[in-house]
Amino acid sequence: MRLLAALAVAWLMSGCTAMSDRSEAYDPWEGMNRKTHAFNEALDKAVLKPVAQGYPKITPGFVQEGVNNFFGNLDDVGTSLNNFLQGKVGEGVSDAGRFVVNSFLGVFGLWDVATPMGLEKHEEDFGQTLGAWGVAPGPYLVIPLLGPSSARDAPAKFVDPQWFVWPRAVDNEALYWSIWGFDKVRQRANLMKAERVLDEASIDKYSFLRDAWWQRRRNQVYDGSPPREKEEQ
Repeated sequence: MRLLAALAVAWLMSGCTAMSDRSEAYDPWEGMNRKTHAFNEALDKAVLKPVAQGYPKITPGFVQEGVNNFFGNLDDVGTSLNNFLQGKVGEGVSDAGRFVVNSFLGVFGLWDVATPMGLEKHEEDFGQTLGAWGVAPGPYLVIPLLGPSSARDAPAKFVDPQWFVWPRAVDNEALYWSIWGFDKVRQRANLMKAERVLDEASIDKYSFLRDAWWQRRRNQVYDGSPPREKEEQ
């Protein structure tokens, strides 16, 4: 049901039009998006950023690396599934192998022993799968708390394993949300250096972030080789 709902919403909101699949950000909801962006920035400044700034101060480097490896190992499950859905069987097998090897030999993924063994890590999610299936991204969309996305990628988030597998694997709602919150703090701490570059480089932070996200996302969907727009061909 989650899969069907995400497909329906993504298809309707993206408009199923190729014109939305362009190199420049398509942002007809800019007014609403700017308000959501401002809300997220205020919440980040008041809550998430201060906590994230304290995280590396109280957490040794080797522990941070282990935590990053642990969550990265969990992500390999969704990546593997999405690779199979996109017809990338070799990549899907590789990421499934990474999860098995790192879960057992790497002690629940705390150590990445799969990479030295030649099992390459990939990054795939259901939004990229929809893109590979031909669903256009539709308008740019800023999600409260979660940040930049698109009409295609927003509903797709709720199909990826972290939204419906891990709550069942961790059979305790309070524990699940604690892990989820810790993961967000970890991710925010990892973005500190990038944030400084963003603050120094941009006059309009919203536009800079939107355009950078759009280009990066398009690049991800097409595995680094996005097509030219029709008018350029």
